[in-house]
Amino acid sequence: MGLRQVWRFNSFRRTNVILQHLGMSKHTDAAGEVLLERRGCAGVITLNRPKFLNALNLNMIRHIYPQLKNWEQDPETFLIIIKGAGGKAFCAGGDIRVISEGGKANQKIAQDFFREEYMLNNAIDCCRKPYVALIHGITMGGGVGLSVHGQFRVATEKSLFAMPETAIGLFPDVGGGYFLPRLQGKLGYFLALTGFRLKGRDVYAAGIATHFVDSEKLDMLEEDLLALKSPSKENIADVLDAYHTKSKIDQDKSFILEEHMDKINSWFSANTVEQIIENLQQDGSSFALEQLKVINKMSPTSLKITVRQLMEGSSKTLQEVLTMEYRLSQACVF
Repeated sequence: MGLRQVWRFNSFRRTNVILQHLGMSKHTDAAGEVLLERRGCAGVITLNRPKFLNALNLNMIRHIYPQLKNWEQDPETFLIIIKGAGGKAFCAGGDIRVISEGGKANQKIAQDFFREEYMLNNAIDCCRKPYVALIHGITMGGGVGLSVHGQFRVATEKSLFAMPETAIGLFPDVGGGYFLPRLQGKLGYFLALTGFRLKGRDVYAAGIATHFVDSEKLDMLEEDLLALKSPSKENIADVLDAYHTKSKIDQDKSFILEEHMDKINSWFSANTVEQIIENLQQDGSSFALEQLKVINKMSPTSLKITVRQLMEGSSKTLQEVLTMEYRLSQACVF
């Protein structure tokens, strides 16, 4: 596919693709979509839409945010745990189905969804209580926003991380402009532009997770955390470290991208999408050509937005990045 053909991308089609991707579910009862419980020393958030891979909607955001703030102020709550129900996913992304059903009449809902989602992302980052995200299963898009900004992120061998937004005419939001350029080398640029999927221990090796635990030990880990008496951040870290140390699954396996990191750092150091594509073409290796093929399938508009987003975000605070991403979200959707 030539460059001229690649860059032709109809904005109306892009909007529809975004909305179709985000509009994952049919109507569901709002009750019980997220469970909020005080258990032991902790506040526990359970994303409870397993049939829809725990996709995050506005109703869930509006339940989680005030409870997070309440627990943050509660002297009897010492940590916050967030997890997904069903075993297949932590959270597969954002679900703004209502916008795709209502079209332009629901522009306010799009504004509300992205604004309140990003407010929640910021609240997680600023949370004064230790925040433990159990990112077991699929963790993409909005699910990354619910986890990556927290103090502790626990992956398992069944974790699957990706930011696939460039394929749908969007960009890696929920603070992606902040955390992605801060990963090792140019790894974040590679993940953002290609939507490359990281699995299992690689989610930890990349720096997305802070700990890795065998999935069969996850329930036991949670119970041990809940059983702590007035724990400090250090007490919580000790429990997580102990489980991490005992984990043997893929313990000796090297990071899936380790052998390619030097080239990734070189290719994705370019300041433009065109130069990145040229770097891949000039390299000509099978891995380079494979990434080129992937990038050529992405939305050209999204690729350009994403490169600029990450470059700008690399020197901004998370709050500044979320403000920038909110404005971008509205420009992309409408």
